[in-house]
Amino acid sequence: MKDYHINIFYSEEDGGYIADIPDLEACSAFGETPEQALAEVKIAKAAWLESARQAGKPVPEPRFRPVIYQAAGK
Repeated sequence: MKDYHINIFYSEEDGGYIADIPDLEACSAFGETPEQALAEVKIAKAAWLESARQAGKPVPEPRFRPVIYQAAGK
């Protein structure tokens, strides 16, 4: 099974790094470094998935792939 794609980018407004998972609505996290943002979004992902399962809500399959991966056939 493919895992969810994670975007990590620097936010001038927030003064740190934001990590988000496009397939999971509103699943994002903040960190002072890219590594910290990644670790935090992994925690947020686990909480998001567990909450959806407990509430009986559908869990989307990983689908998002940046255009660069699509062009490379990955």
